Amino acid sequence: MFSRRLRGGTAVTRDEVLPRLQADEILVVDVRHSFEFRAGHITGAVNIPFWQGNRLVELAESEDRELVLTCEHGPRAWLAAGLIRARTGRAVDLLHGHMSGWKRAGLPLAKTS
Repeated sequence: MFSRRLRGGTAVTRDEVLPRLQADEILVVDVRHSFEFRAGHITGAVNIPFWQGNRLVELAESEDRELVLTCEHGPRAWLAAGLIRARTGRAVDLLHGHMSGWKRAGLPLAKTS
């Protein structure tokens, strides 16, 4: 399994995320806009857009599971991770390849209306 150490967290691969998500060990937080989330997201992910910093901090403070952040390509997830780290001291992980990589790999997407 591949993972890279990042400042304050780790980049976790799709292969690492899937079994841990199914075992309810992690919570995937999708920080894209709600219309992007509705069009296709990782099953079980929650959507908190990156600009809703207070909600992200509240989640980080109340959630016991490890958090894995994702967006379409990475920048928004990095911003959200930095905010969480600065405000709570909690390290969070980022999905390596983010949603664009998830889609390229042909992995399943959930859609909501």
